Amino acid sequence: MPYRWTSEHDTLLTLWPHRSLPRKGFAAMILLAFTLGTVPLYALIGTVFLWGILPFVLAMVGALWWGLERSYRDGEILEHLRFDGTNLILWHKPVRGEVKEWVCNIYWVRAEMHVSGGPVPFYITLSGNGRRVEIGSFLSEDERKQLFAELQTTLSRLRAATDPVE
Repeated sequence: MPYRWTSEHDTLLTLWPHRSLPRKGFAAMILLAFTLGTVPLYALIGTVFLWGILPFVLAMVGALWWGLERSYRDGEILEHLRFDGTNLILWHKPVRGEVKEWVCNIYWVRAEMHVSGGPVPFYITLSGNGRRVEIGSFLSEDERKQLFAELQTTLSRLRAATDPVE
């Protein structure tokens, strides 16, 4: 799962996009592309045609490297959900731009799942303090469904723990 429930430094939840290709796989893919791209060139060693085709093979490997590296940079989204005793704080670090933070009293926080009508199916939002913020929109559909159930349980538990009526 590309999210983890913790209790470190009052952080309840950390979310990040899934990485299907680790860095070792990235290196292996580039090496494999270069190796397979140069196989047809072995017959051309010593001819002038080698120098005509080699730039295209190198451009293919370079484009593959650039595309995979761009994919890694675009996946550097990070979200933290923290609880500081009375407030729930959602901290969102986008790929580009400033870090965004949302703060709301735990009593007023409501988690909502929008089955349709959002940017993705089963879209999860937290609302309260006059605002509605998304959480985990980069997760898969099944991960969002599971996260919503866990989020509902956690919010209920936190509300009960901070209820002054007890």
